[in-house]
Amino acid sequence: MTSFSALSHPLSGSGFPAPGTPGANFWRAVLTLAVVLVLLATTGWTAIREDSAPGPYAAGLLAWEKGSIAGRQLPGPDEKPGTVARFLRSLSAGQQQRLADRYPLVVGNLGGAPAELRYRANHKALLEARDVERKRVTDERLTDEGRHSASRRMHRFESMLKPGRQILAFDPTGRGRAAEVFGDLDEARRVSVVVPGVDTDLVTFERSDRPYSAPAGMARALQDRQRSAAPGVPTATVAWADYTAPTGLGVEAASGHLAEDGAERLTDFVHGLRNSRISLFCHSYGSVVCGDAADELPGRVGDIAVSGSPGMRVDAAADLGTKARIWAVRDRDDWIADVPHMEVGGLGHGADPLSSAFGARRLSADGAIGHTGYYVPGTGSLDNFADIATGSYSAVDCASSDPGCLGSSNRSV
Repeated sequence: MTSFSALSHPLSGSGFPAPGTPGANFWRAVLTLAVVLVLLATTGWTAIREDSAPGPYAAGLLAWEKGSIAGRQLPGPDEKPGTVARFLRSLSAGQQQRLADRYPLVVGNLGGAPAELRYRANHKALLEARDVERKRVTDERLTDEGRHSASRRMHRFESMLKPGRQILAFDPTGRGRAAEVFGDLDEARRVSVVVPGVDTDLVTFERSDRPYSAPAGMARALQDRQRSAAPGVPTATVAWADYTAPTGLGVEAASGHLAEDGAERLTDFVHGLRNSRISLFCHSYGSVVCGDAADELPGRVGDIAVSGSPGMRVDAAADLGTKARIWAVRDRDDWIADVPHMEVGGLGHGADPLSSAFGARRLSADGAIGHTGYYVPGTGSLDNFADIATGSYSAVDCASSDPGCLGSSNRSV
């Protein structure tokens, strides 16, 4: 694929206006369109789409809508978490478990349901999904590629079934969605939510070769660092990959369509959390999701930190419509810096959160390498995330270019 850095050089060359001079915006627009054309030429036109084919989750919803317990109608899956919680509290433990056994995919994704009940429901749903893929592995009616895909999904589900794992959301439909909790979600006073970016699905939810580039590894590393940095603070961290992320660096990634849908799901999820303080840590395209969600998030969200961000679909942090502190970090070797930070014709995600004009607090990324290195243990970026998550703001290491990082901008610390 043609590199973004190669496309970004003309703006700094003698033949084009320098940024901030007359004509610069025009040429940046031309450059953005050129980037899109190159992406289309090298990756093909990727239609903007949702995983809309009917699947086991849709079947579970149909059964749930017709179901009942003790002669009582079940609440709609889109009911507010408080309504669901009140209904479930009116049931005995045995009745709750029967619902989880009958409708595991519904209960496992039901906002307002107790975390432990969701974990048990998703364990059953994972067992069923694993068995489906195990049969597909040897199905001669499938292509070699189809059997290989089934094998990868089967092994992923087996990994997610290991003892001690707390799967808070799971849907095997299409590329799939998932969320996992590290720590005690019910007892935590502070909860961190990691929102990942492009190419996130069930297969890439965790990685054995580059663990800290995948949602599960990112969240696990953040939770471990929080515990060591502030052992007296009850914390939990959620790897939240419960939205349809773009595939590859095509039109999906340049558009905000999937981010808008993801923002709705993220907002619903965060509203369902009952913890006192919540922080969002949004990587790459995940920062677009967080930017779209910002003005609908509850006041308990005190911090939004973006890493390797292509933009948050606004011109400045003040335009996000939230009182949360906005933090931004980018490693000098992160290729995302070469992507034009603007929006033209619905493509692109707006201003650079690392620019001084944006107004975010700029963090040090000391030790991080490249676009996926921000959650590697021992890096300054991970240390900063843990300090933000635990409220240890005085320990935050700001970028040398931002002397006002710990000042009163966005929201006083």
